[in-house]
Amino acid sequence: MSSNRLIACHECDLLQRETVLAKGGSARCRRCGAILYRSMPASVDRALALTLAGMVLFVVANAFPIVGLSVNGDLVETTLLGAVRTLYRDGMWPIAGLVFATTLLMPLLDMAAVAYLLVPLRMGRIPRRPEIVLRMVHWVTPWGMIEVLILGMLVALVKLAHIASVVPGIAMWAFGAVMLVLAAAAAAFDPHEIWARIDVARGLAPARPRQISASAPTAARAGLFVCHDCGLLSKPAAHAHDGHCPRCGAHLHFRKPSSIARTWAFVIAAVILYIPANALPVMDTSSLFGAQTDTILSGVVYLWTSGSWPLAVIVFIASIAVPMLKIIALTFLVLTAQLRWRWLPEKRTRIYRVVEFVGRWSMLDIYVITILVALVQFNALATIRAGPGAIAFGAVVVLTMFAAMSFDPRLIWDAVEGNHG
Repeated sequence: MSSNRLIACHECDLLQRETVLAKGGSARCRRCGAILYRSMPASVDRALALTLAGMVLFVVANAFPIVGLSVNGDLVETTLLGAVRTLYRDGMWPIAGLVFATTLLMPLLDMAAVAYLLVPLRMGRIPRRPEIVLRMVHWVTPWGMIEVLILGMLVALVKLAHIASVVPGIAMWAFGAVMLVLAAAAAAFDPHEIWARIDVARGLAPARPRQISASAPTAARAGLFVCHDCGLLSKPAAHAHDGHCPRCGAHLHFRKPSSIARTWAFVIAAVILYIPANALPVMDTSSLFGAQTDTILSGVVYLWTSGSWPLAVIVFIASIAVPMLKIIALTFLVLTAQLRWRWLPEKRTRIYRVVEFVGRWSMLDIYVITILVALVQFNALATIRAGPGAIAFGAVVVLTMFAAMSFDPRLIWDAVEGNHG
């Protein structure tokens, strides 16, 4: 690796030079603290082994029942795909599609893409069109939510235990193993190392750094594009405001196009839907004792009064507090960026990172509902169906994730750079 290659931080755009790291070390931006790149020992071998193991476990997890419910000798079992089918059959196709995408499709695409990249590299060859596959990994990874599914299963088990005897299935343990293996694979997977190997195999020399003056501390001020897919810095054509990465072909801009407007649109839509998501029932229960509707808050109250207060706290944080705080934080970030406020850019960047990290955990209640709907199907005895509030809540989760993806954190630092202009 070149020790003087020029790179730019993806979160604050600060230009810096690469340096050789100790094994297992990571380089952080000296201005905002974002991780720039890491040095993972045997990253290709480790990531490939863990990914292949994850694929085997993923097949097992989807071939066997997650959990069973026994009532009066009748056993009802469901696989994850069976739970998705139940939601679709009940007319809740938006929730069925969301669960299918986040727990089945995206994790499978992620594992398949990583294996496609690493198997040829392990054999000393370059995979065909690696730039497209690496771009796909970049986009699908945030939408794979196996770890949130596991927590949703635990919450569902607590609720089901008050209805009948719960029989954990093989798939529950397999999904737990998938979660651990994929987390380890993600930690070992190093796109920086993959691009370095591809460049060497293609005979491409790293770009030499140019002299950077104090008046051009960032890529944009130096007139350079930074590719968010492969990290390469490139010079645009004269008077051009966009272009394509010469290494991976990604569309490049100095800043995300219409970042402020798109973030506002997603946040406002999430605010509008947040009200019905909490006011409308997310579950409708029918039994011999009558009908009952549950909102997200009433589900939290039920867990608390039944003695499962740790899970009640988790569900309250993930399903009520986190969506509300995400909306508030995103509103704060986009407003301060639009007004070009200069104060506390480091803290605002940290807020952005937290919003990105916690976004997926709001899916917890959706997975709880999925398991309950699939298992509690005892016809005259008891039946649970998803309510309209679940669709609104799922939309809030997706919209806030899109809002965080649309926001460009470099806008926070652009106002600070104005002090130097």
